[in-house]
Amino acid sequence: MSYTIAEIARALGIRAEGDVSLTVHGVSEPADAGATDLALAMKPEFAGQLSHGDARAAMLWDGADWQALNLSAALLAPRPRYAMSGLSAMMDAGPRYPAGIHPSASVDPSAVIEADVSIGPFCVIGAGAVIGQGATLGAHVYVGHGTRIGRDALLHPGVRIGHEVTIGSNFIAHFNATVGADGFSFVTPEPSAAEAVRETLGDQGDAKAQNYARIHSLGGVTIGDDVELGANACVDRGTVRDTRIGNGCKFDNLAQVGHNVVIGNDCLICAQVGIAGSSRIGNNVVLGGQTGVSDNLFIGDNVITGGATKVLSNVPAGRVMLGYPAMKMDTQLELYKQLRRLPRLIADVASLKKSVSKTDASD
Repeated sequence: MSYTIAEIARALGIRAEGDVSLTVHGVSEPADAGATDLALAMKPEFAGQLSHGDARAAMLWDGADWQALNLSAALLAPRPRYAMSGLSAMMDAGPRYPAGIHPSASVDPSAVIEADVSIGPFCVIGAGAVIGQGATLGAHVYVGHGTRIGRDALLHPGVRIGHEVTIGSNFIAHFNATVGADGFSFVTPEPSAAEAVRETLGDQGDAKAQNYARIHSLGGVTIGDDVELGANACVDRGTVRDTRIGNGCKFDNLAQVGHNVVIGNDCLICAQVGIAGSSRIGNNVVLGGQTGVSDNLFIGDNVITGGATKVLSNVPAGRVMLGYPAMKMDTQLELYKQLRRLPRLIADVASLKKSVSKTDASD
């Protein structure tokens, strides 16, 4: 991939200065950049590393003195990290999966395969499935019967999409992501120990050990447009109604979405997040890594949780939450400060006790 500095500036809608006819063939960190690389020195603290490399051009922050950095050309972006999203798209050659349907793929005769679809080795496409125009399926992808996948989807090797799943356009699923597995739904003939503990907050009562009966998942999964699933992410199907994910949601690796969950638009779900069954997540919510959301809860629009937060009750819109159990971040941090002061407080109390004891003894 090669572009002139002028071409990159036009594509990204940012300003270019210096020798804009200079051609770059890739991007690199400043200290590692060669003469034909575009160095990514997007903050002043990164610019000092340019002298350790051979870059002639760099992407810099708006207002940077690029000439003082001994560059021949510069791209100046008001928000360099956002500009990098477009730049990375330009420079990404993609996975280069071959066009057409591989001879080893098993495609049911009743499946609908639209134009310009790539289906890799050992893929299995079930009866009545629809693969939208321009979709790409890497090796060993499974698509169940009755499932519809929108146009321009990219399913990397090992992705599994269950039956009766509906997915919008521009969907991306990374290696071994799964959509449409059954939900984790089991019930005992009589109230179980877990139910008793939940009611009493600690006492199992006289609950007896019992076998678990499986509740089958009769619903499906509906996913909107522009959704991305990380590697090994899982979205379970609904018990009766569909599990639903809105447009523009992005999931990191190992995220787990339970049965009947409803997620709004443009949410960011980080690595190892677990959302238990029947919880509802609003729009533009950010769940930090390892956040846990208990079942049947509601999290309002624009909520942000810090890493490892455990949400055990409803969260109003706009809150920033942290801790276990989750509470407002500023409150949690203040409590943490107080906790760190406890050893000193205990030592002060012990010292006071000794002083009082000595005073009593002298009387």
